Amino acid sequence: MELTVIAHKSITEVPCLHGFQTDLTSASDRCSPVKSQAFHLNCSVNCNFKTQSYLQWKGDHVSRRNALLLRCIGQERSVCIDRVNGEDQEWSSGRYAFGVEKKLREQMSSKKYSNSSNSSLDGSFVGNDEETNNEILQNLCSKGKLVNASRLIDVMARRNQIPYFPSCINLIRGLIKLESTERATRVLKIMVMSGGIPDIITYNMLVGGLCKKGLLKTAIELLDEMSLSGCPPDAITYNTILRCMFDHGGFDQAIGFWKDQLRKGCPAYLITYTVLIELVCKHCGTVQAMEVLEDMAIEGCYPDIVTYNSLVNYTCKQGKYEDTALIIYNLLSHGMGPNTVTYNTLLHSLCTHGYWDEVDEILLIMNMTSQPPTVVTYNILINGLCKYGLLDRAINFFDQMVSHNCLPDIITYNTLLAALCKEGMVDEALHLLHSLNDTRCSPGLITYNIVIDGLAKKGCMEKAMGLYGEMIERGFAPDDITHRTLFWGLFRLDLVEDALVILKEMNKRNQRIKNSAFRFVIHGLCKKEGGYCNTSSRNDGLESMQTQ
Repeated sequence: MELTVIAHKSITEVPCLHGFQTDLTSASDRCSPVKSQAFHLNCSVNCNFKTQSYLQWKGDHVSRRNALLLRCIGQERSVCIDRVNGEDQEWSSGRYAFGVEKKLREQMSSKKYSNSSNSSLDGSFVGNDEETNNEILQNLCSKGKLVNASRLIDVMARRNQIPYFPSCINLIRGLIKLESTERATRVLKIMVMSGGIPDIITYNMLVGGLCKKGLLKTAIELLDEMSLSGCPPDAITYNTILRCMFDHGGFDQAIGFWKDQLRKGCPAYLITYTVLIELVCKHCGTVQAMEVLEDMAIEGCYPDIVTYNSLVNYTCKQGKYEDTALIIYNLLSHGMGPNTVTYNTLLHSLCTHGYWDEVDEILLIMNMTSQPPTVVTYNILINGLCKYGLLDRAINFFDQMVSHNCLPDIITYNTLLAALCKEGMVDEALHLLHSLNDTRCSPGLITYNIVIDGLAKKGCMEKAMGLYGEMIERGFAPDDITHRTLFWGLFRLDLVEDALVILKEMNKRNQRIKNSAFRFVIHGLCKKEGGYCNTSSRNDGLESMQTQ
């Protein structure tokens, strides 16, 4: 049995129906196949969606006009039944009509359930004009209903309506954050086809979202379309795609991609070139990176000191100093020389690993060239020496920088003060702190906290409290670090009531106090006077706990 669905209000012809004979006068309404010549049936239908529709069959070879009506409810469609190879079997027109109706209802129900949400939503937009739909679009975007907003964009595109471009931008960015890159891409294409030009931030967000999901091919296709839309790719676009290629092991693909872009007229972005060389160095080794560096020169892309410093920084972090030497040799062979950043990067790595002889060699080279040590250089040296406990050498460098008219900054002083306090040299730390008054470098809250902490750990609470008062007089508001340092210093000396005063001050400033601090204070107060509690102080402590 074959069913053919015919469009609304159309006329069709059934080419063959063998031996079909109807007898509506019989009680059983039976239809039996008989052997006769093929004849044609013209099926014409007038259907209305809201009324019942009928399928009328008219046979040319029947002695009198008999009609068999099939009832089709709720759908604007015509049905033509073509029965071939009539056999000697009987069938009921009633059962057959019921089967057709059941089949249609199943199709209608299936379609209804699969498309009910989309159809109901689309239907509410189809009758609107462009201005109304744009108002609805803005409202949906503002309420965060991004999926519905994207469906509205589709409806507007089908109706040749131009969506409001700022709403499209917001919608695309929102969909990208929801990782719905497919919808975002579709909205962007509709926006471009409607005459809109997405900004570079939106494009880069979408490229990044596609690369994050591993859709590299789609990201490259989007990059190729950017220039045509009036928003050419920038360095961030290329960097994102190159990083994605390397993340997926496409080293040769990335190199070839950048060469192709250069040949297509892409600007030779130095930052993109530097990223590419650094990625090659990271994934393929320094030798391969130097080879790519030479190949890129043929394409008109030349390295500068920033490119070399990036490679020096990477190899130094890895502790591969032989590779670092190869990079510097290549740098010199291109007629360039290391700058202060190059030297400082080397010194920081050497100090971290404690290679002091090499540090002295680098400093000697710097003093012989036009790149003398700067305050950053000295800070690196002093910090590295202090971490290794070489305080004497650190102080020597401090004196050396002063003698060379390289003025120390607050980082220099804080580093030395922390090292002096760590070694218990609190008097020297106080002297250095007060010497700041004669310089252009003023102490800050961190500076005072460093010295107060050193004094408290040394047990010099009188000097610590004096410095605490001094910092308040100079307009510095103590923070919770200052008060915690003083509290535990006082408590270690069994000055419980003074510690309670600090707690009250912390409570007044809404600073966080640990429960352990209250327990220690209450316990200490209860031990006073031979095991009897100082009731007033204890109550103060309890009140402070209740307000926390």
